[in-house]
Amino acid sequence: MRAVVTGGAGFIGSNLVDALLEEGHEVVAIDNLSTGRRSNLAGALARGARLVELDICDRQALLEAFEEARPEVVFHLAAQIDVRKSTADPAYDARVNVEGTINVLEAARATGARRVVNSSTGGAIYGEGQILPAPENHPVAPEAPYGQSKFAAEGYCELFRRLHGLSTISLRYGNVYGPRQDPLGEAGVIAIFCGRLVAGERPTVYGDGHQTRDYVYVGDVVEANLLAANCEATGAFNIGTGVETSVLELIKALAPHAHAPFEPEYAPPRLGEVRHIALDSSRAARELGWQARTTLAEGLEKTLSAVKAAA
Repeated sequence: MRAVVTGGAGFIGSNLVDALLEEGHEVVAIDNLSTGRRSNLAGALARGARLVELDICDRQALLEAFEEARPEVVFHLAAQIDVRKSTADPAYDARVNVEGTINVLEAARATGARRVVNSSTGGAIYGEGQILPAPENHPVAPEAPYGQSKFAAEGYCELFRRLHGLSTISLRYGNVYGPRQDPLGEAGVIAIFCGRLVAGERPTVYGDGHQTRDYVYVGDVVEANLLAANCEATGAFNIGTGVETSVLELIKALAPHAHAPFEPEYAPPRLGEVRHIALDSSRAARELGWQARTTLAEGLEKTLSAVKAAA
């Protein structure tokens, strides 16, 4: 199979590139390297993957890259994912997440791709969890422009399916974590906490720490992408564990691994962040044959080992 992975040098994207190569597929990663890292693809490039450095907002350059790659399947992970940045500059967020997705869909259609697997978000689309764990038909009530832009992107995936017959599916992730997530970045509290722990620093908690998320390991998310590529299912699918874990519970789980006191420092809550969310992934189990396999304890250990190795 010939595959294109947009955002392929990023955290999830690079893990997906590795898995595709492992299965013997031909892979082109597309990334503007604004948050992705060439180093994430070092092993993949040595094994024959290609990296094309461009921005998905550059429609012509994207089309030319697709014309050269001629992908059968497109995994669309390139995105603006920072909730705070989306609140500060919603127009930029929409340019990347909506217009960029349209460009990817257009390029996929123009070059004859058979399938587009779109990466979306569970918690940010549903907003505050009214039903927990939240099913796919949960009311859509984003608390930040990021969730709104990702929901709009899903709508365009469905539109291209109806209008052009392009086979699309959107995977709504929980809070993905694991190796290669940037411990110095703005997204990914587990990676940030692991970075603080390794540095002998205390974790910062925004609000009271009782806010909950559904933490899903990157290896399980990669498996969901591979399953989604090889089926005919369409629409939105939750990809999560169904389990709520609070920020303070994360700190408690990591504390035994610390060599210095790992007590939280508190800061004011952040605008646009939901209080409680977890995802009901029973549809993914039924139609994709997917379920989360990695426990939080296992995932934390793998993530912490990776952060230590990179330190």
